[in-house]
Amino acid sequence: HKPSNSDIYTVEMAQFVATFERVAMPAEFSHLFFISGGALAVENALKTAFDWKVRKNIAAGKGEKGYKVIYFREAFHGRTGYTVSMTNTFDPNKTKFFPKFDWYRINNPKITFPLNEENLRKVEEAEKSAIEQIESILSRDADDIAAIIIEPIQGEGGDNHFRGEFFKGLRELADKYDVMLIFDEVQTGVGLTGKFWAYQHFDVIPDIISFGKKTQVCGIMVTSRVDEVKENVFNVPSRINSTWGGNLVDMVRSQRILEIIEEDNLVDNAAKVGEYLLSKLNELGDDFPTLLSNIRGRGLMCAFDLPDTQLRDKLRLKAFEKGLIVLPCGEKSIRFRPPLTCTNEEVDKMAAIMYDCLKELET
Repeated sequence: HKPSNSDIYTVEMAQFVATFERVAMPAEFSHLFFISGGALAVENALKTAFDWKVRKNIAAGKGEKGYKVIYFREAFHGRTGYTVSMTNTFDPNKTKFFPKFDWYRINNPKITFPLNEENLRKVEEAEKSAIEQIESILSRDADDIAAIIIEPIQGEGGDNHFRGEFFKGLRELADKYDVMLIFDEVQTGVGLTGKFWAYQHFDVIPDIISFGKKTQVCGIMVTSRVDEVKENVFNVPSRINSTWGGNLVDMVRSQRILEIIEEDNLVDNAAKVGEYLLSKLNELGDDFPTLLSNIRGRGLMCAFDLPDTQLRDKLRLKAFEKGLIVLPCGEKSIRFRPPLTCTNEEVDKMAAIMYDCLKELET
């Protein structure tokens, strides 16, 4: 039968946790919690922040408050209770007719590529506007806000990239107004971007990371900032808990996957092959300038835009018919998600198929 992990730790779970700590857990994080499902990882990231903020407010004589979150346009954080309130991507079927919290949504200052002088000017203006909007909210309502949450690259929302300067601005605001900074790395984590975690591309350390998908077992990593409150969720029994605690079978599988990632240097492979993948996509952009734009990527997490949704969907179908699986995201983007084991030769096959598909689409 399926063993529970909530009260008694098995040898297998202990071995997995030791492997995760060695391979996947950066030194700046001191707390770890596992659960099944990426959305539930985000839920528990928020619960950790809520508990921390509310206890701080009570201790300061401000009363029981601290239940709001700042999030971003085109975010996808999940489909469960808290997370559905923050998910706002192109497909309304993911969120419509579900009750939601009225939290603060900020315009996302995403980069348009290539990052030339004009596009840089636009993104800097968008960043300035977003930071000013957040500071305006925090300056009047900081006691009621527990966290700022963002995906380092917004996946479902359109493979939207942000500059490190913007993340530094968020970090400064989180410190100034005493709120948690949460990075949702359910999509970006475990080597896909050429670093084990996407935040490692930037000189910014979040207070909480939520993870899932490639880890098989989902959960959160939290820094010692949570220890500013003695009775935090990691010290008070049953504040966050789960019967299955991430699923023991997934832990056994995940342990071996992490070992292979380490043994075969697959994160380095993702970085190197990712550069090649992006170069091939840029070549396709040169060949089909009226069809492809906003070609972007970090590691193997790459994407491009088509002129509209209909052309995007036609291209995706043509690719599938020729044996190439690509995914849609946002309003008009195609995203690429190769495995960490991907080779340059496999990228060449992809590029050849995509060239044929684009040629057909052009005629």
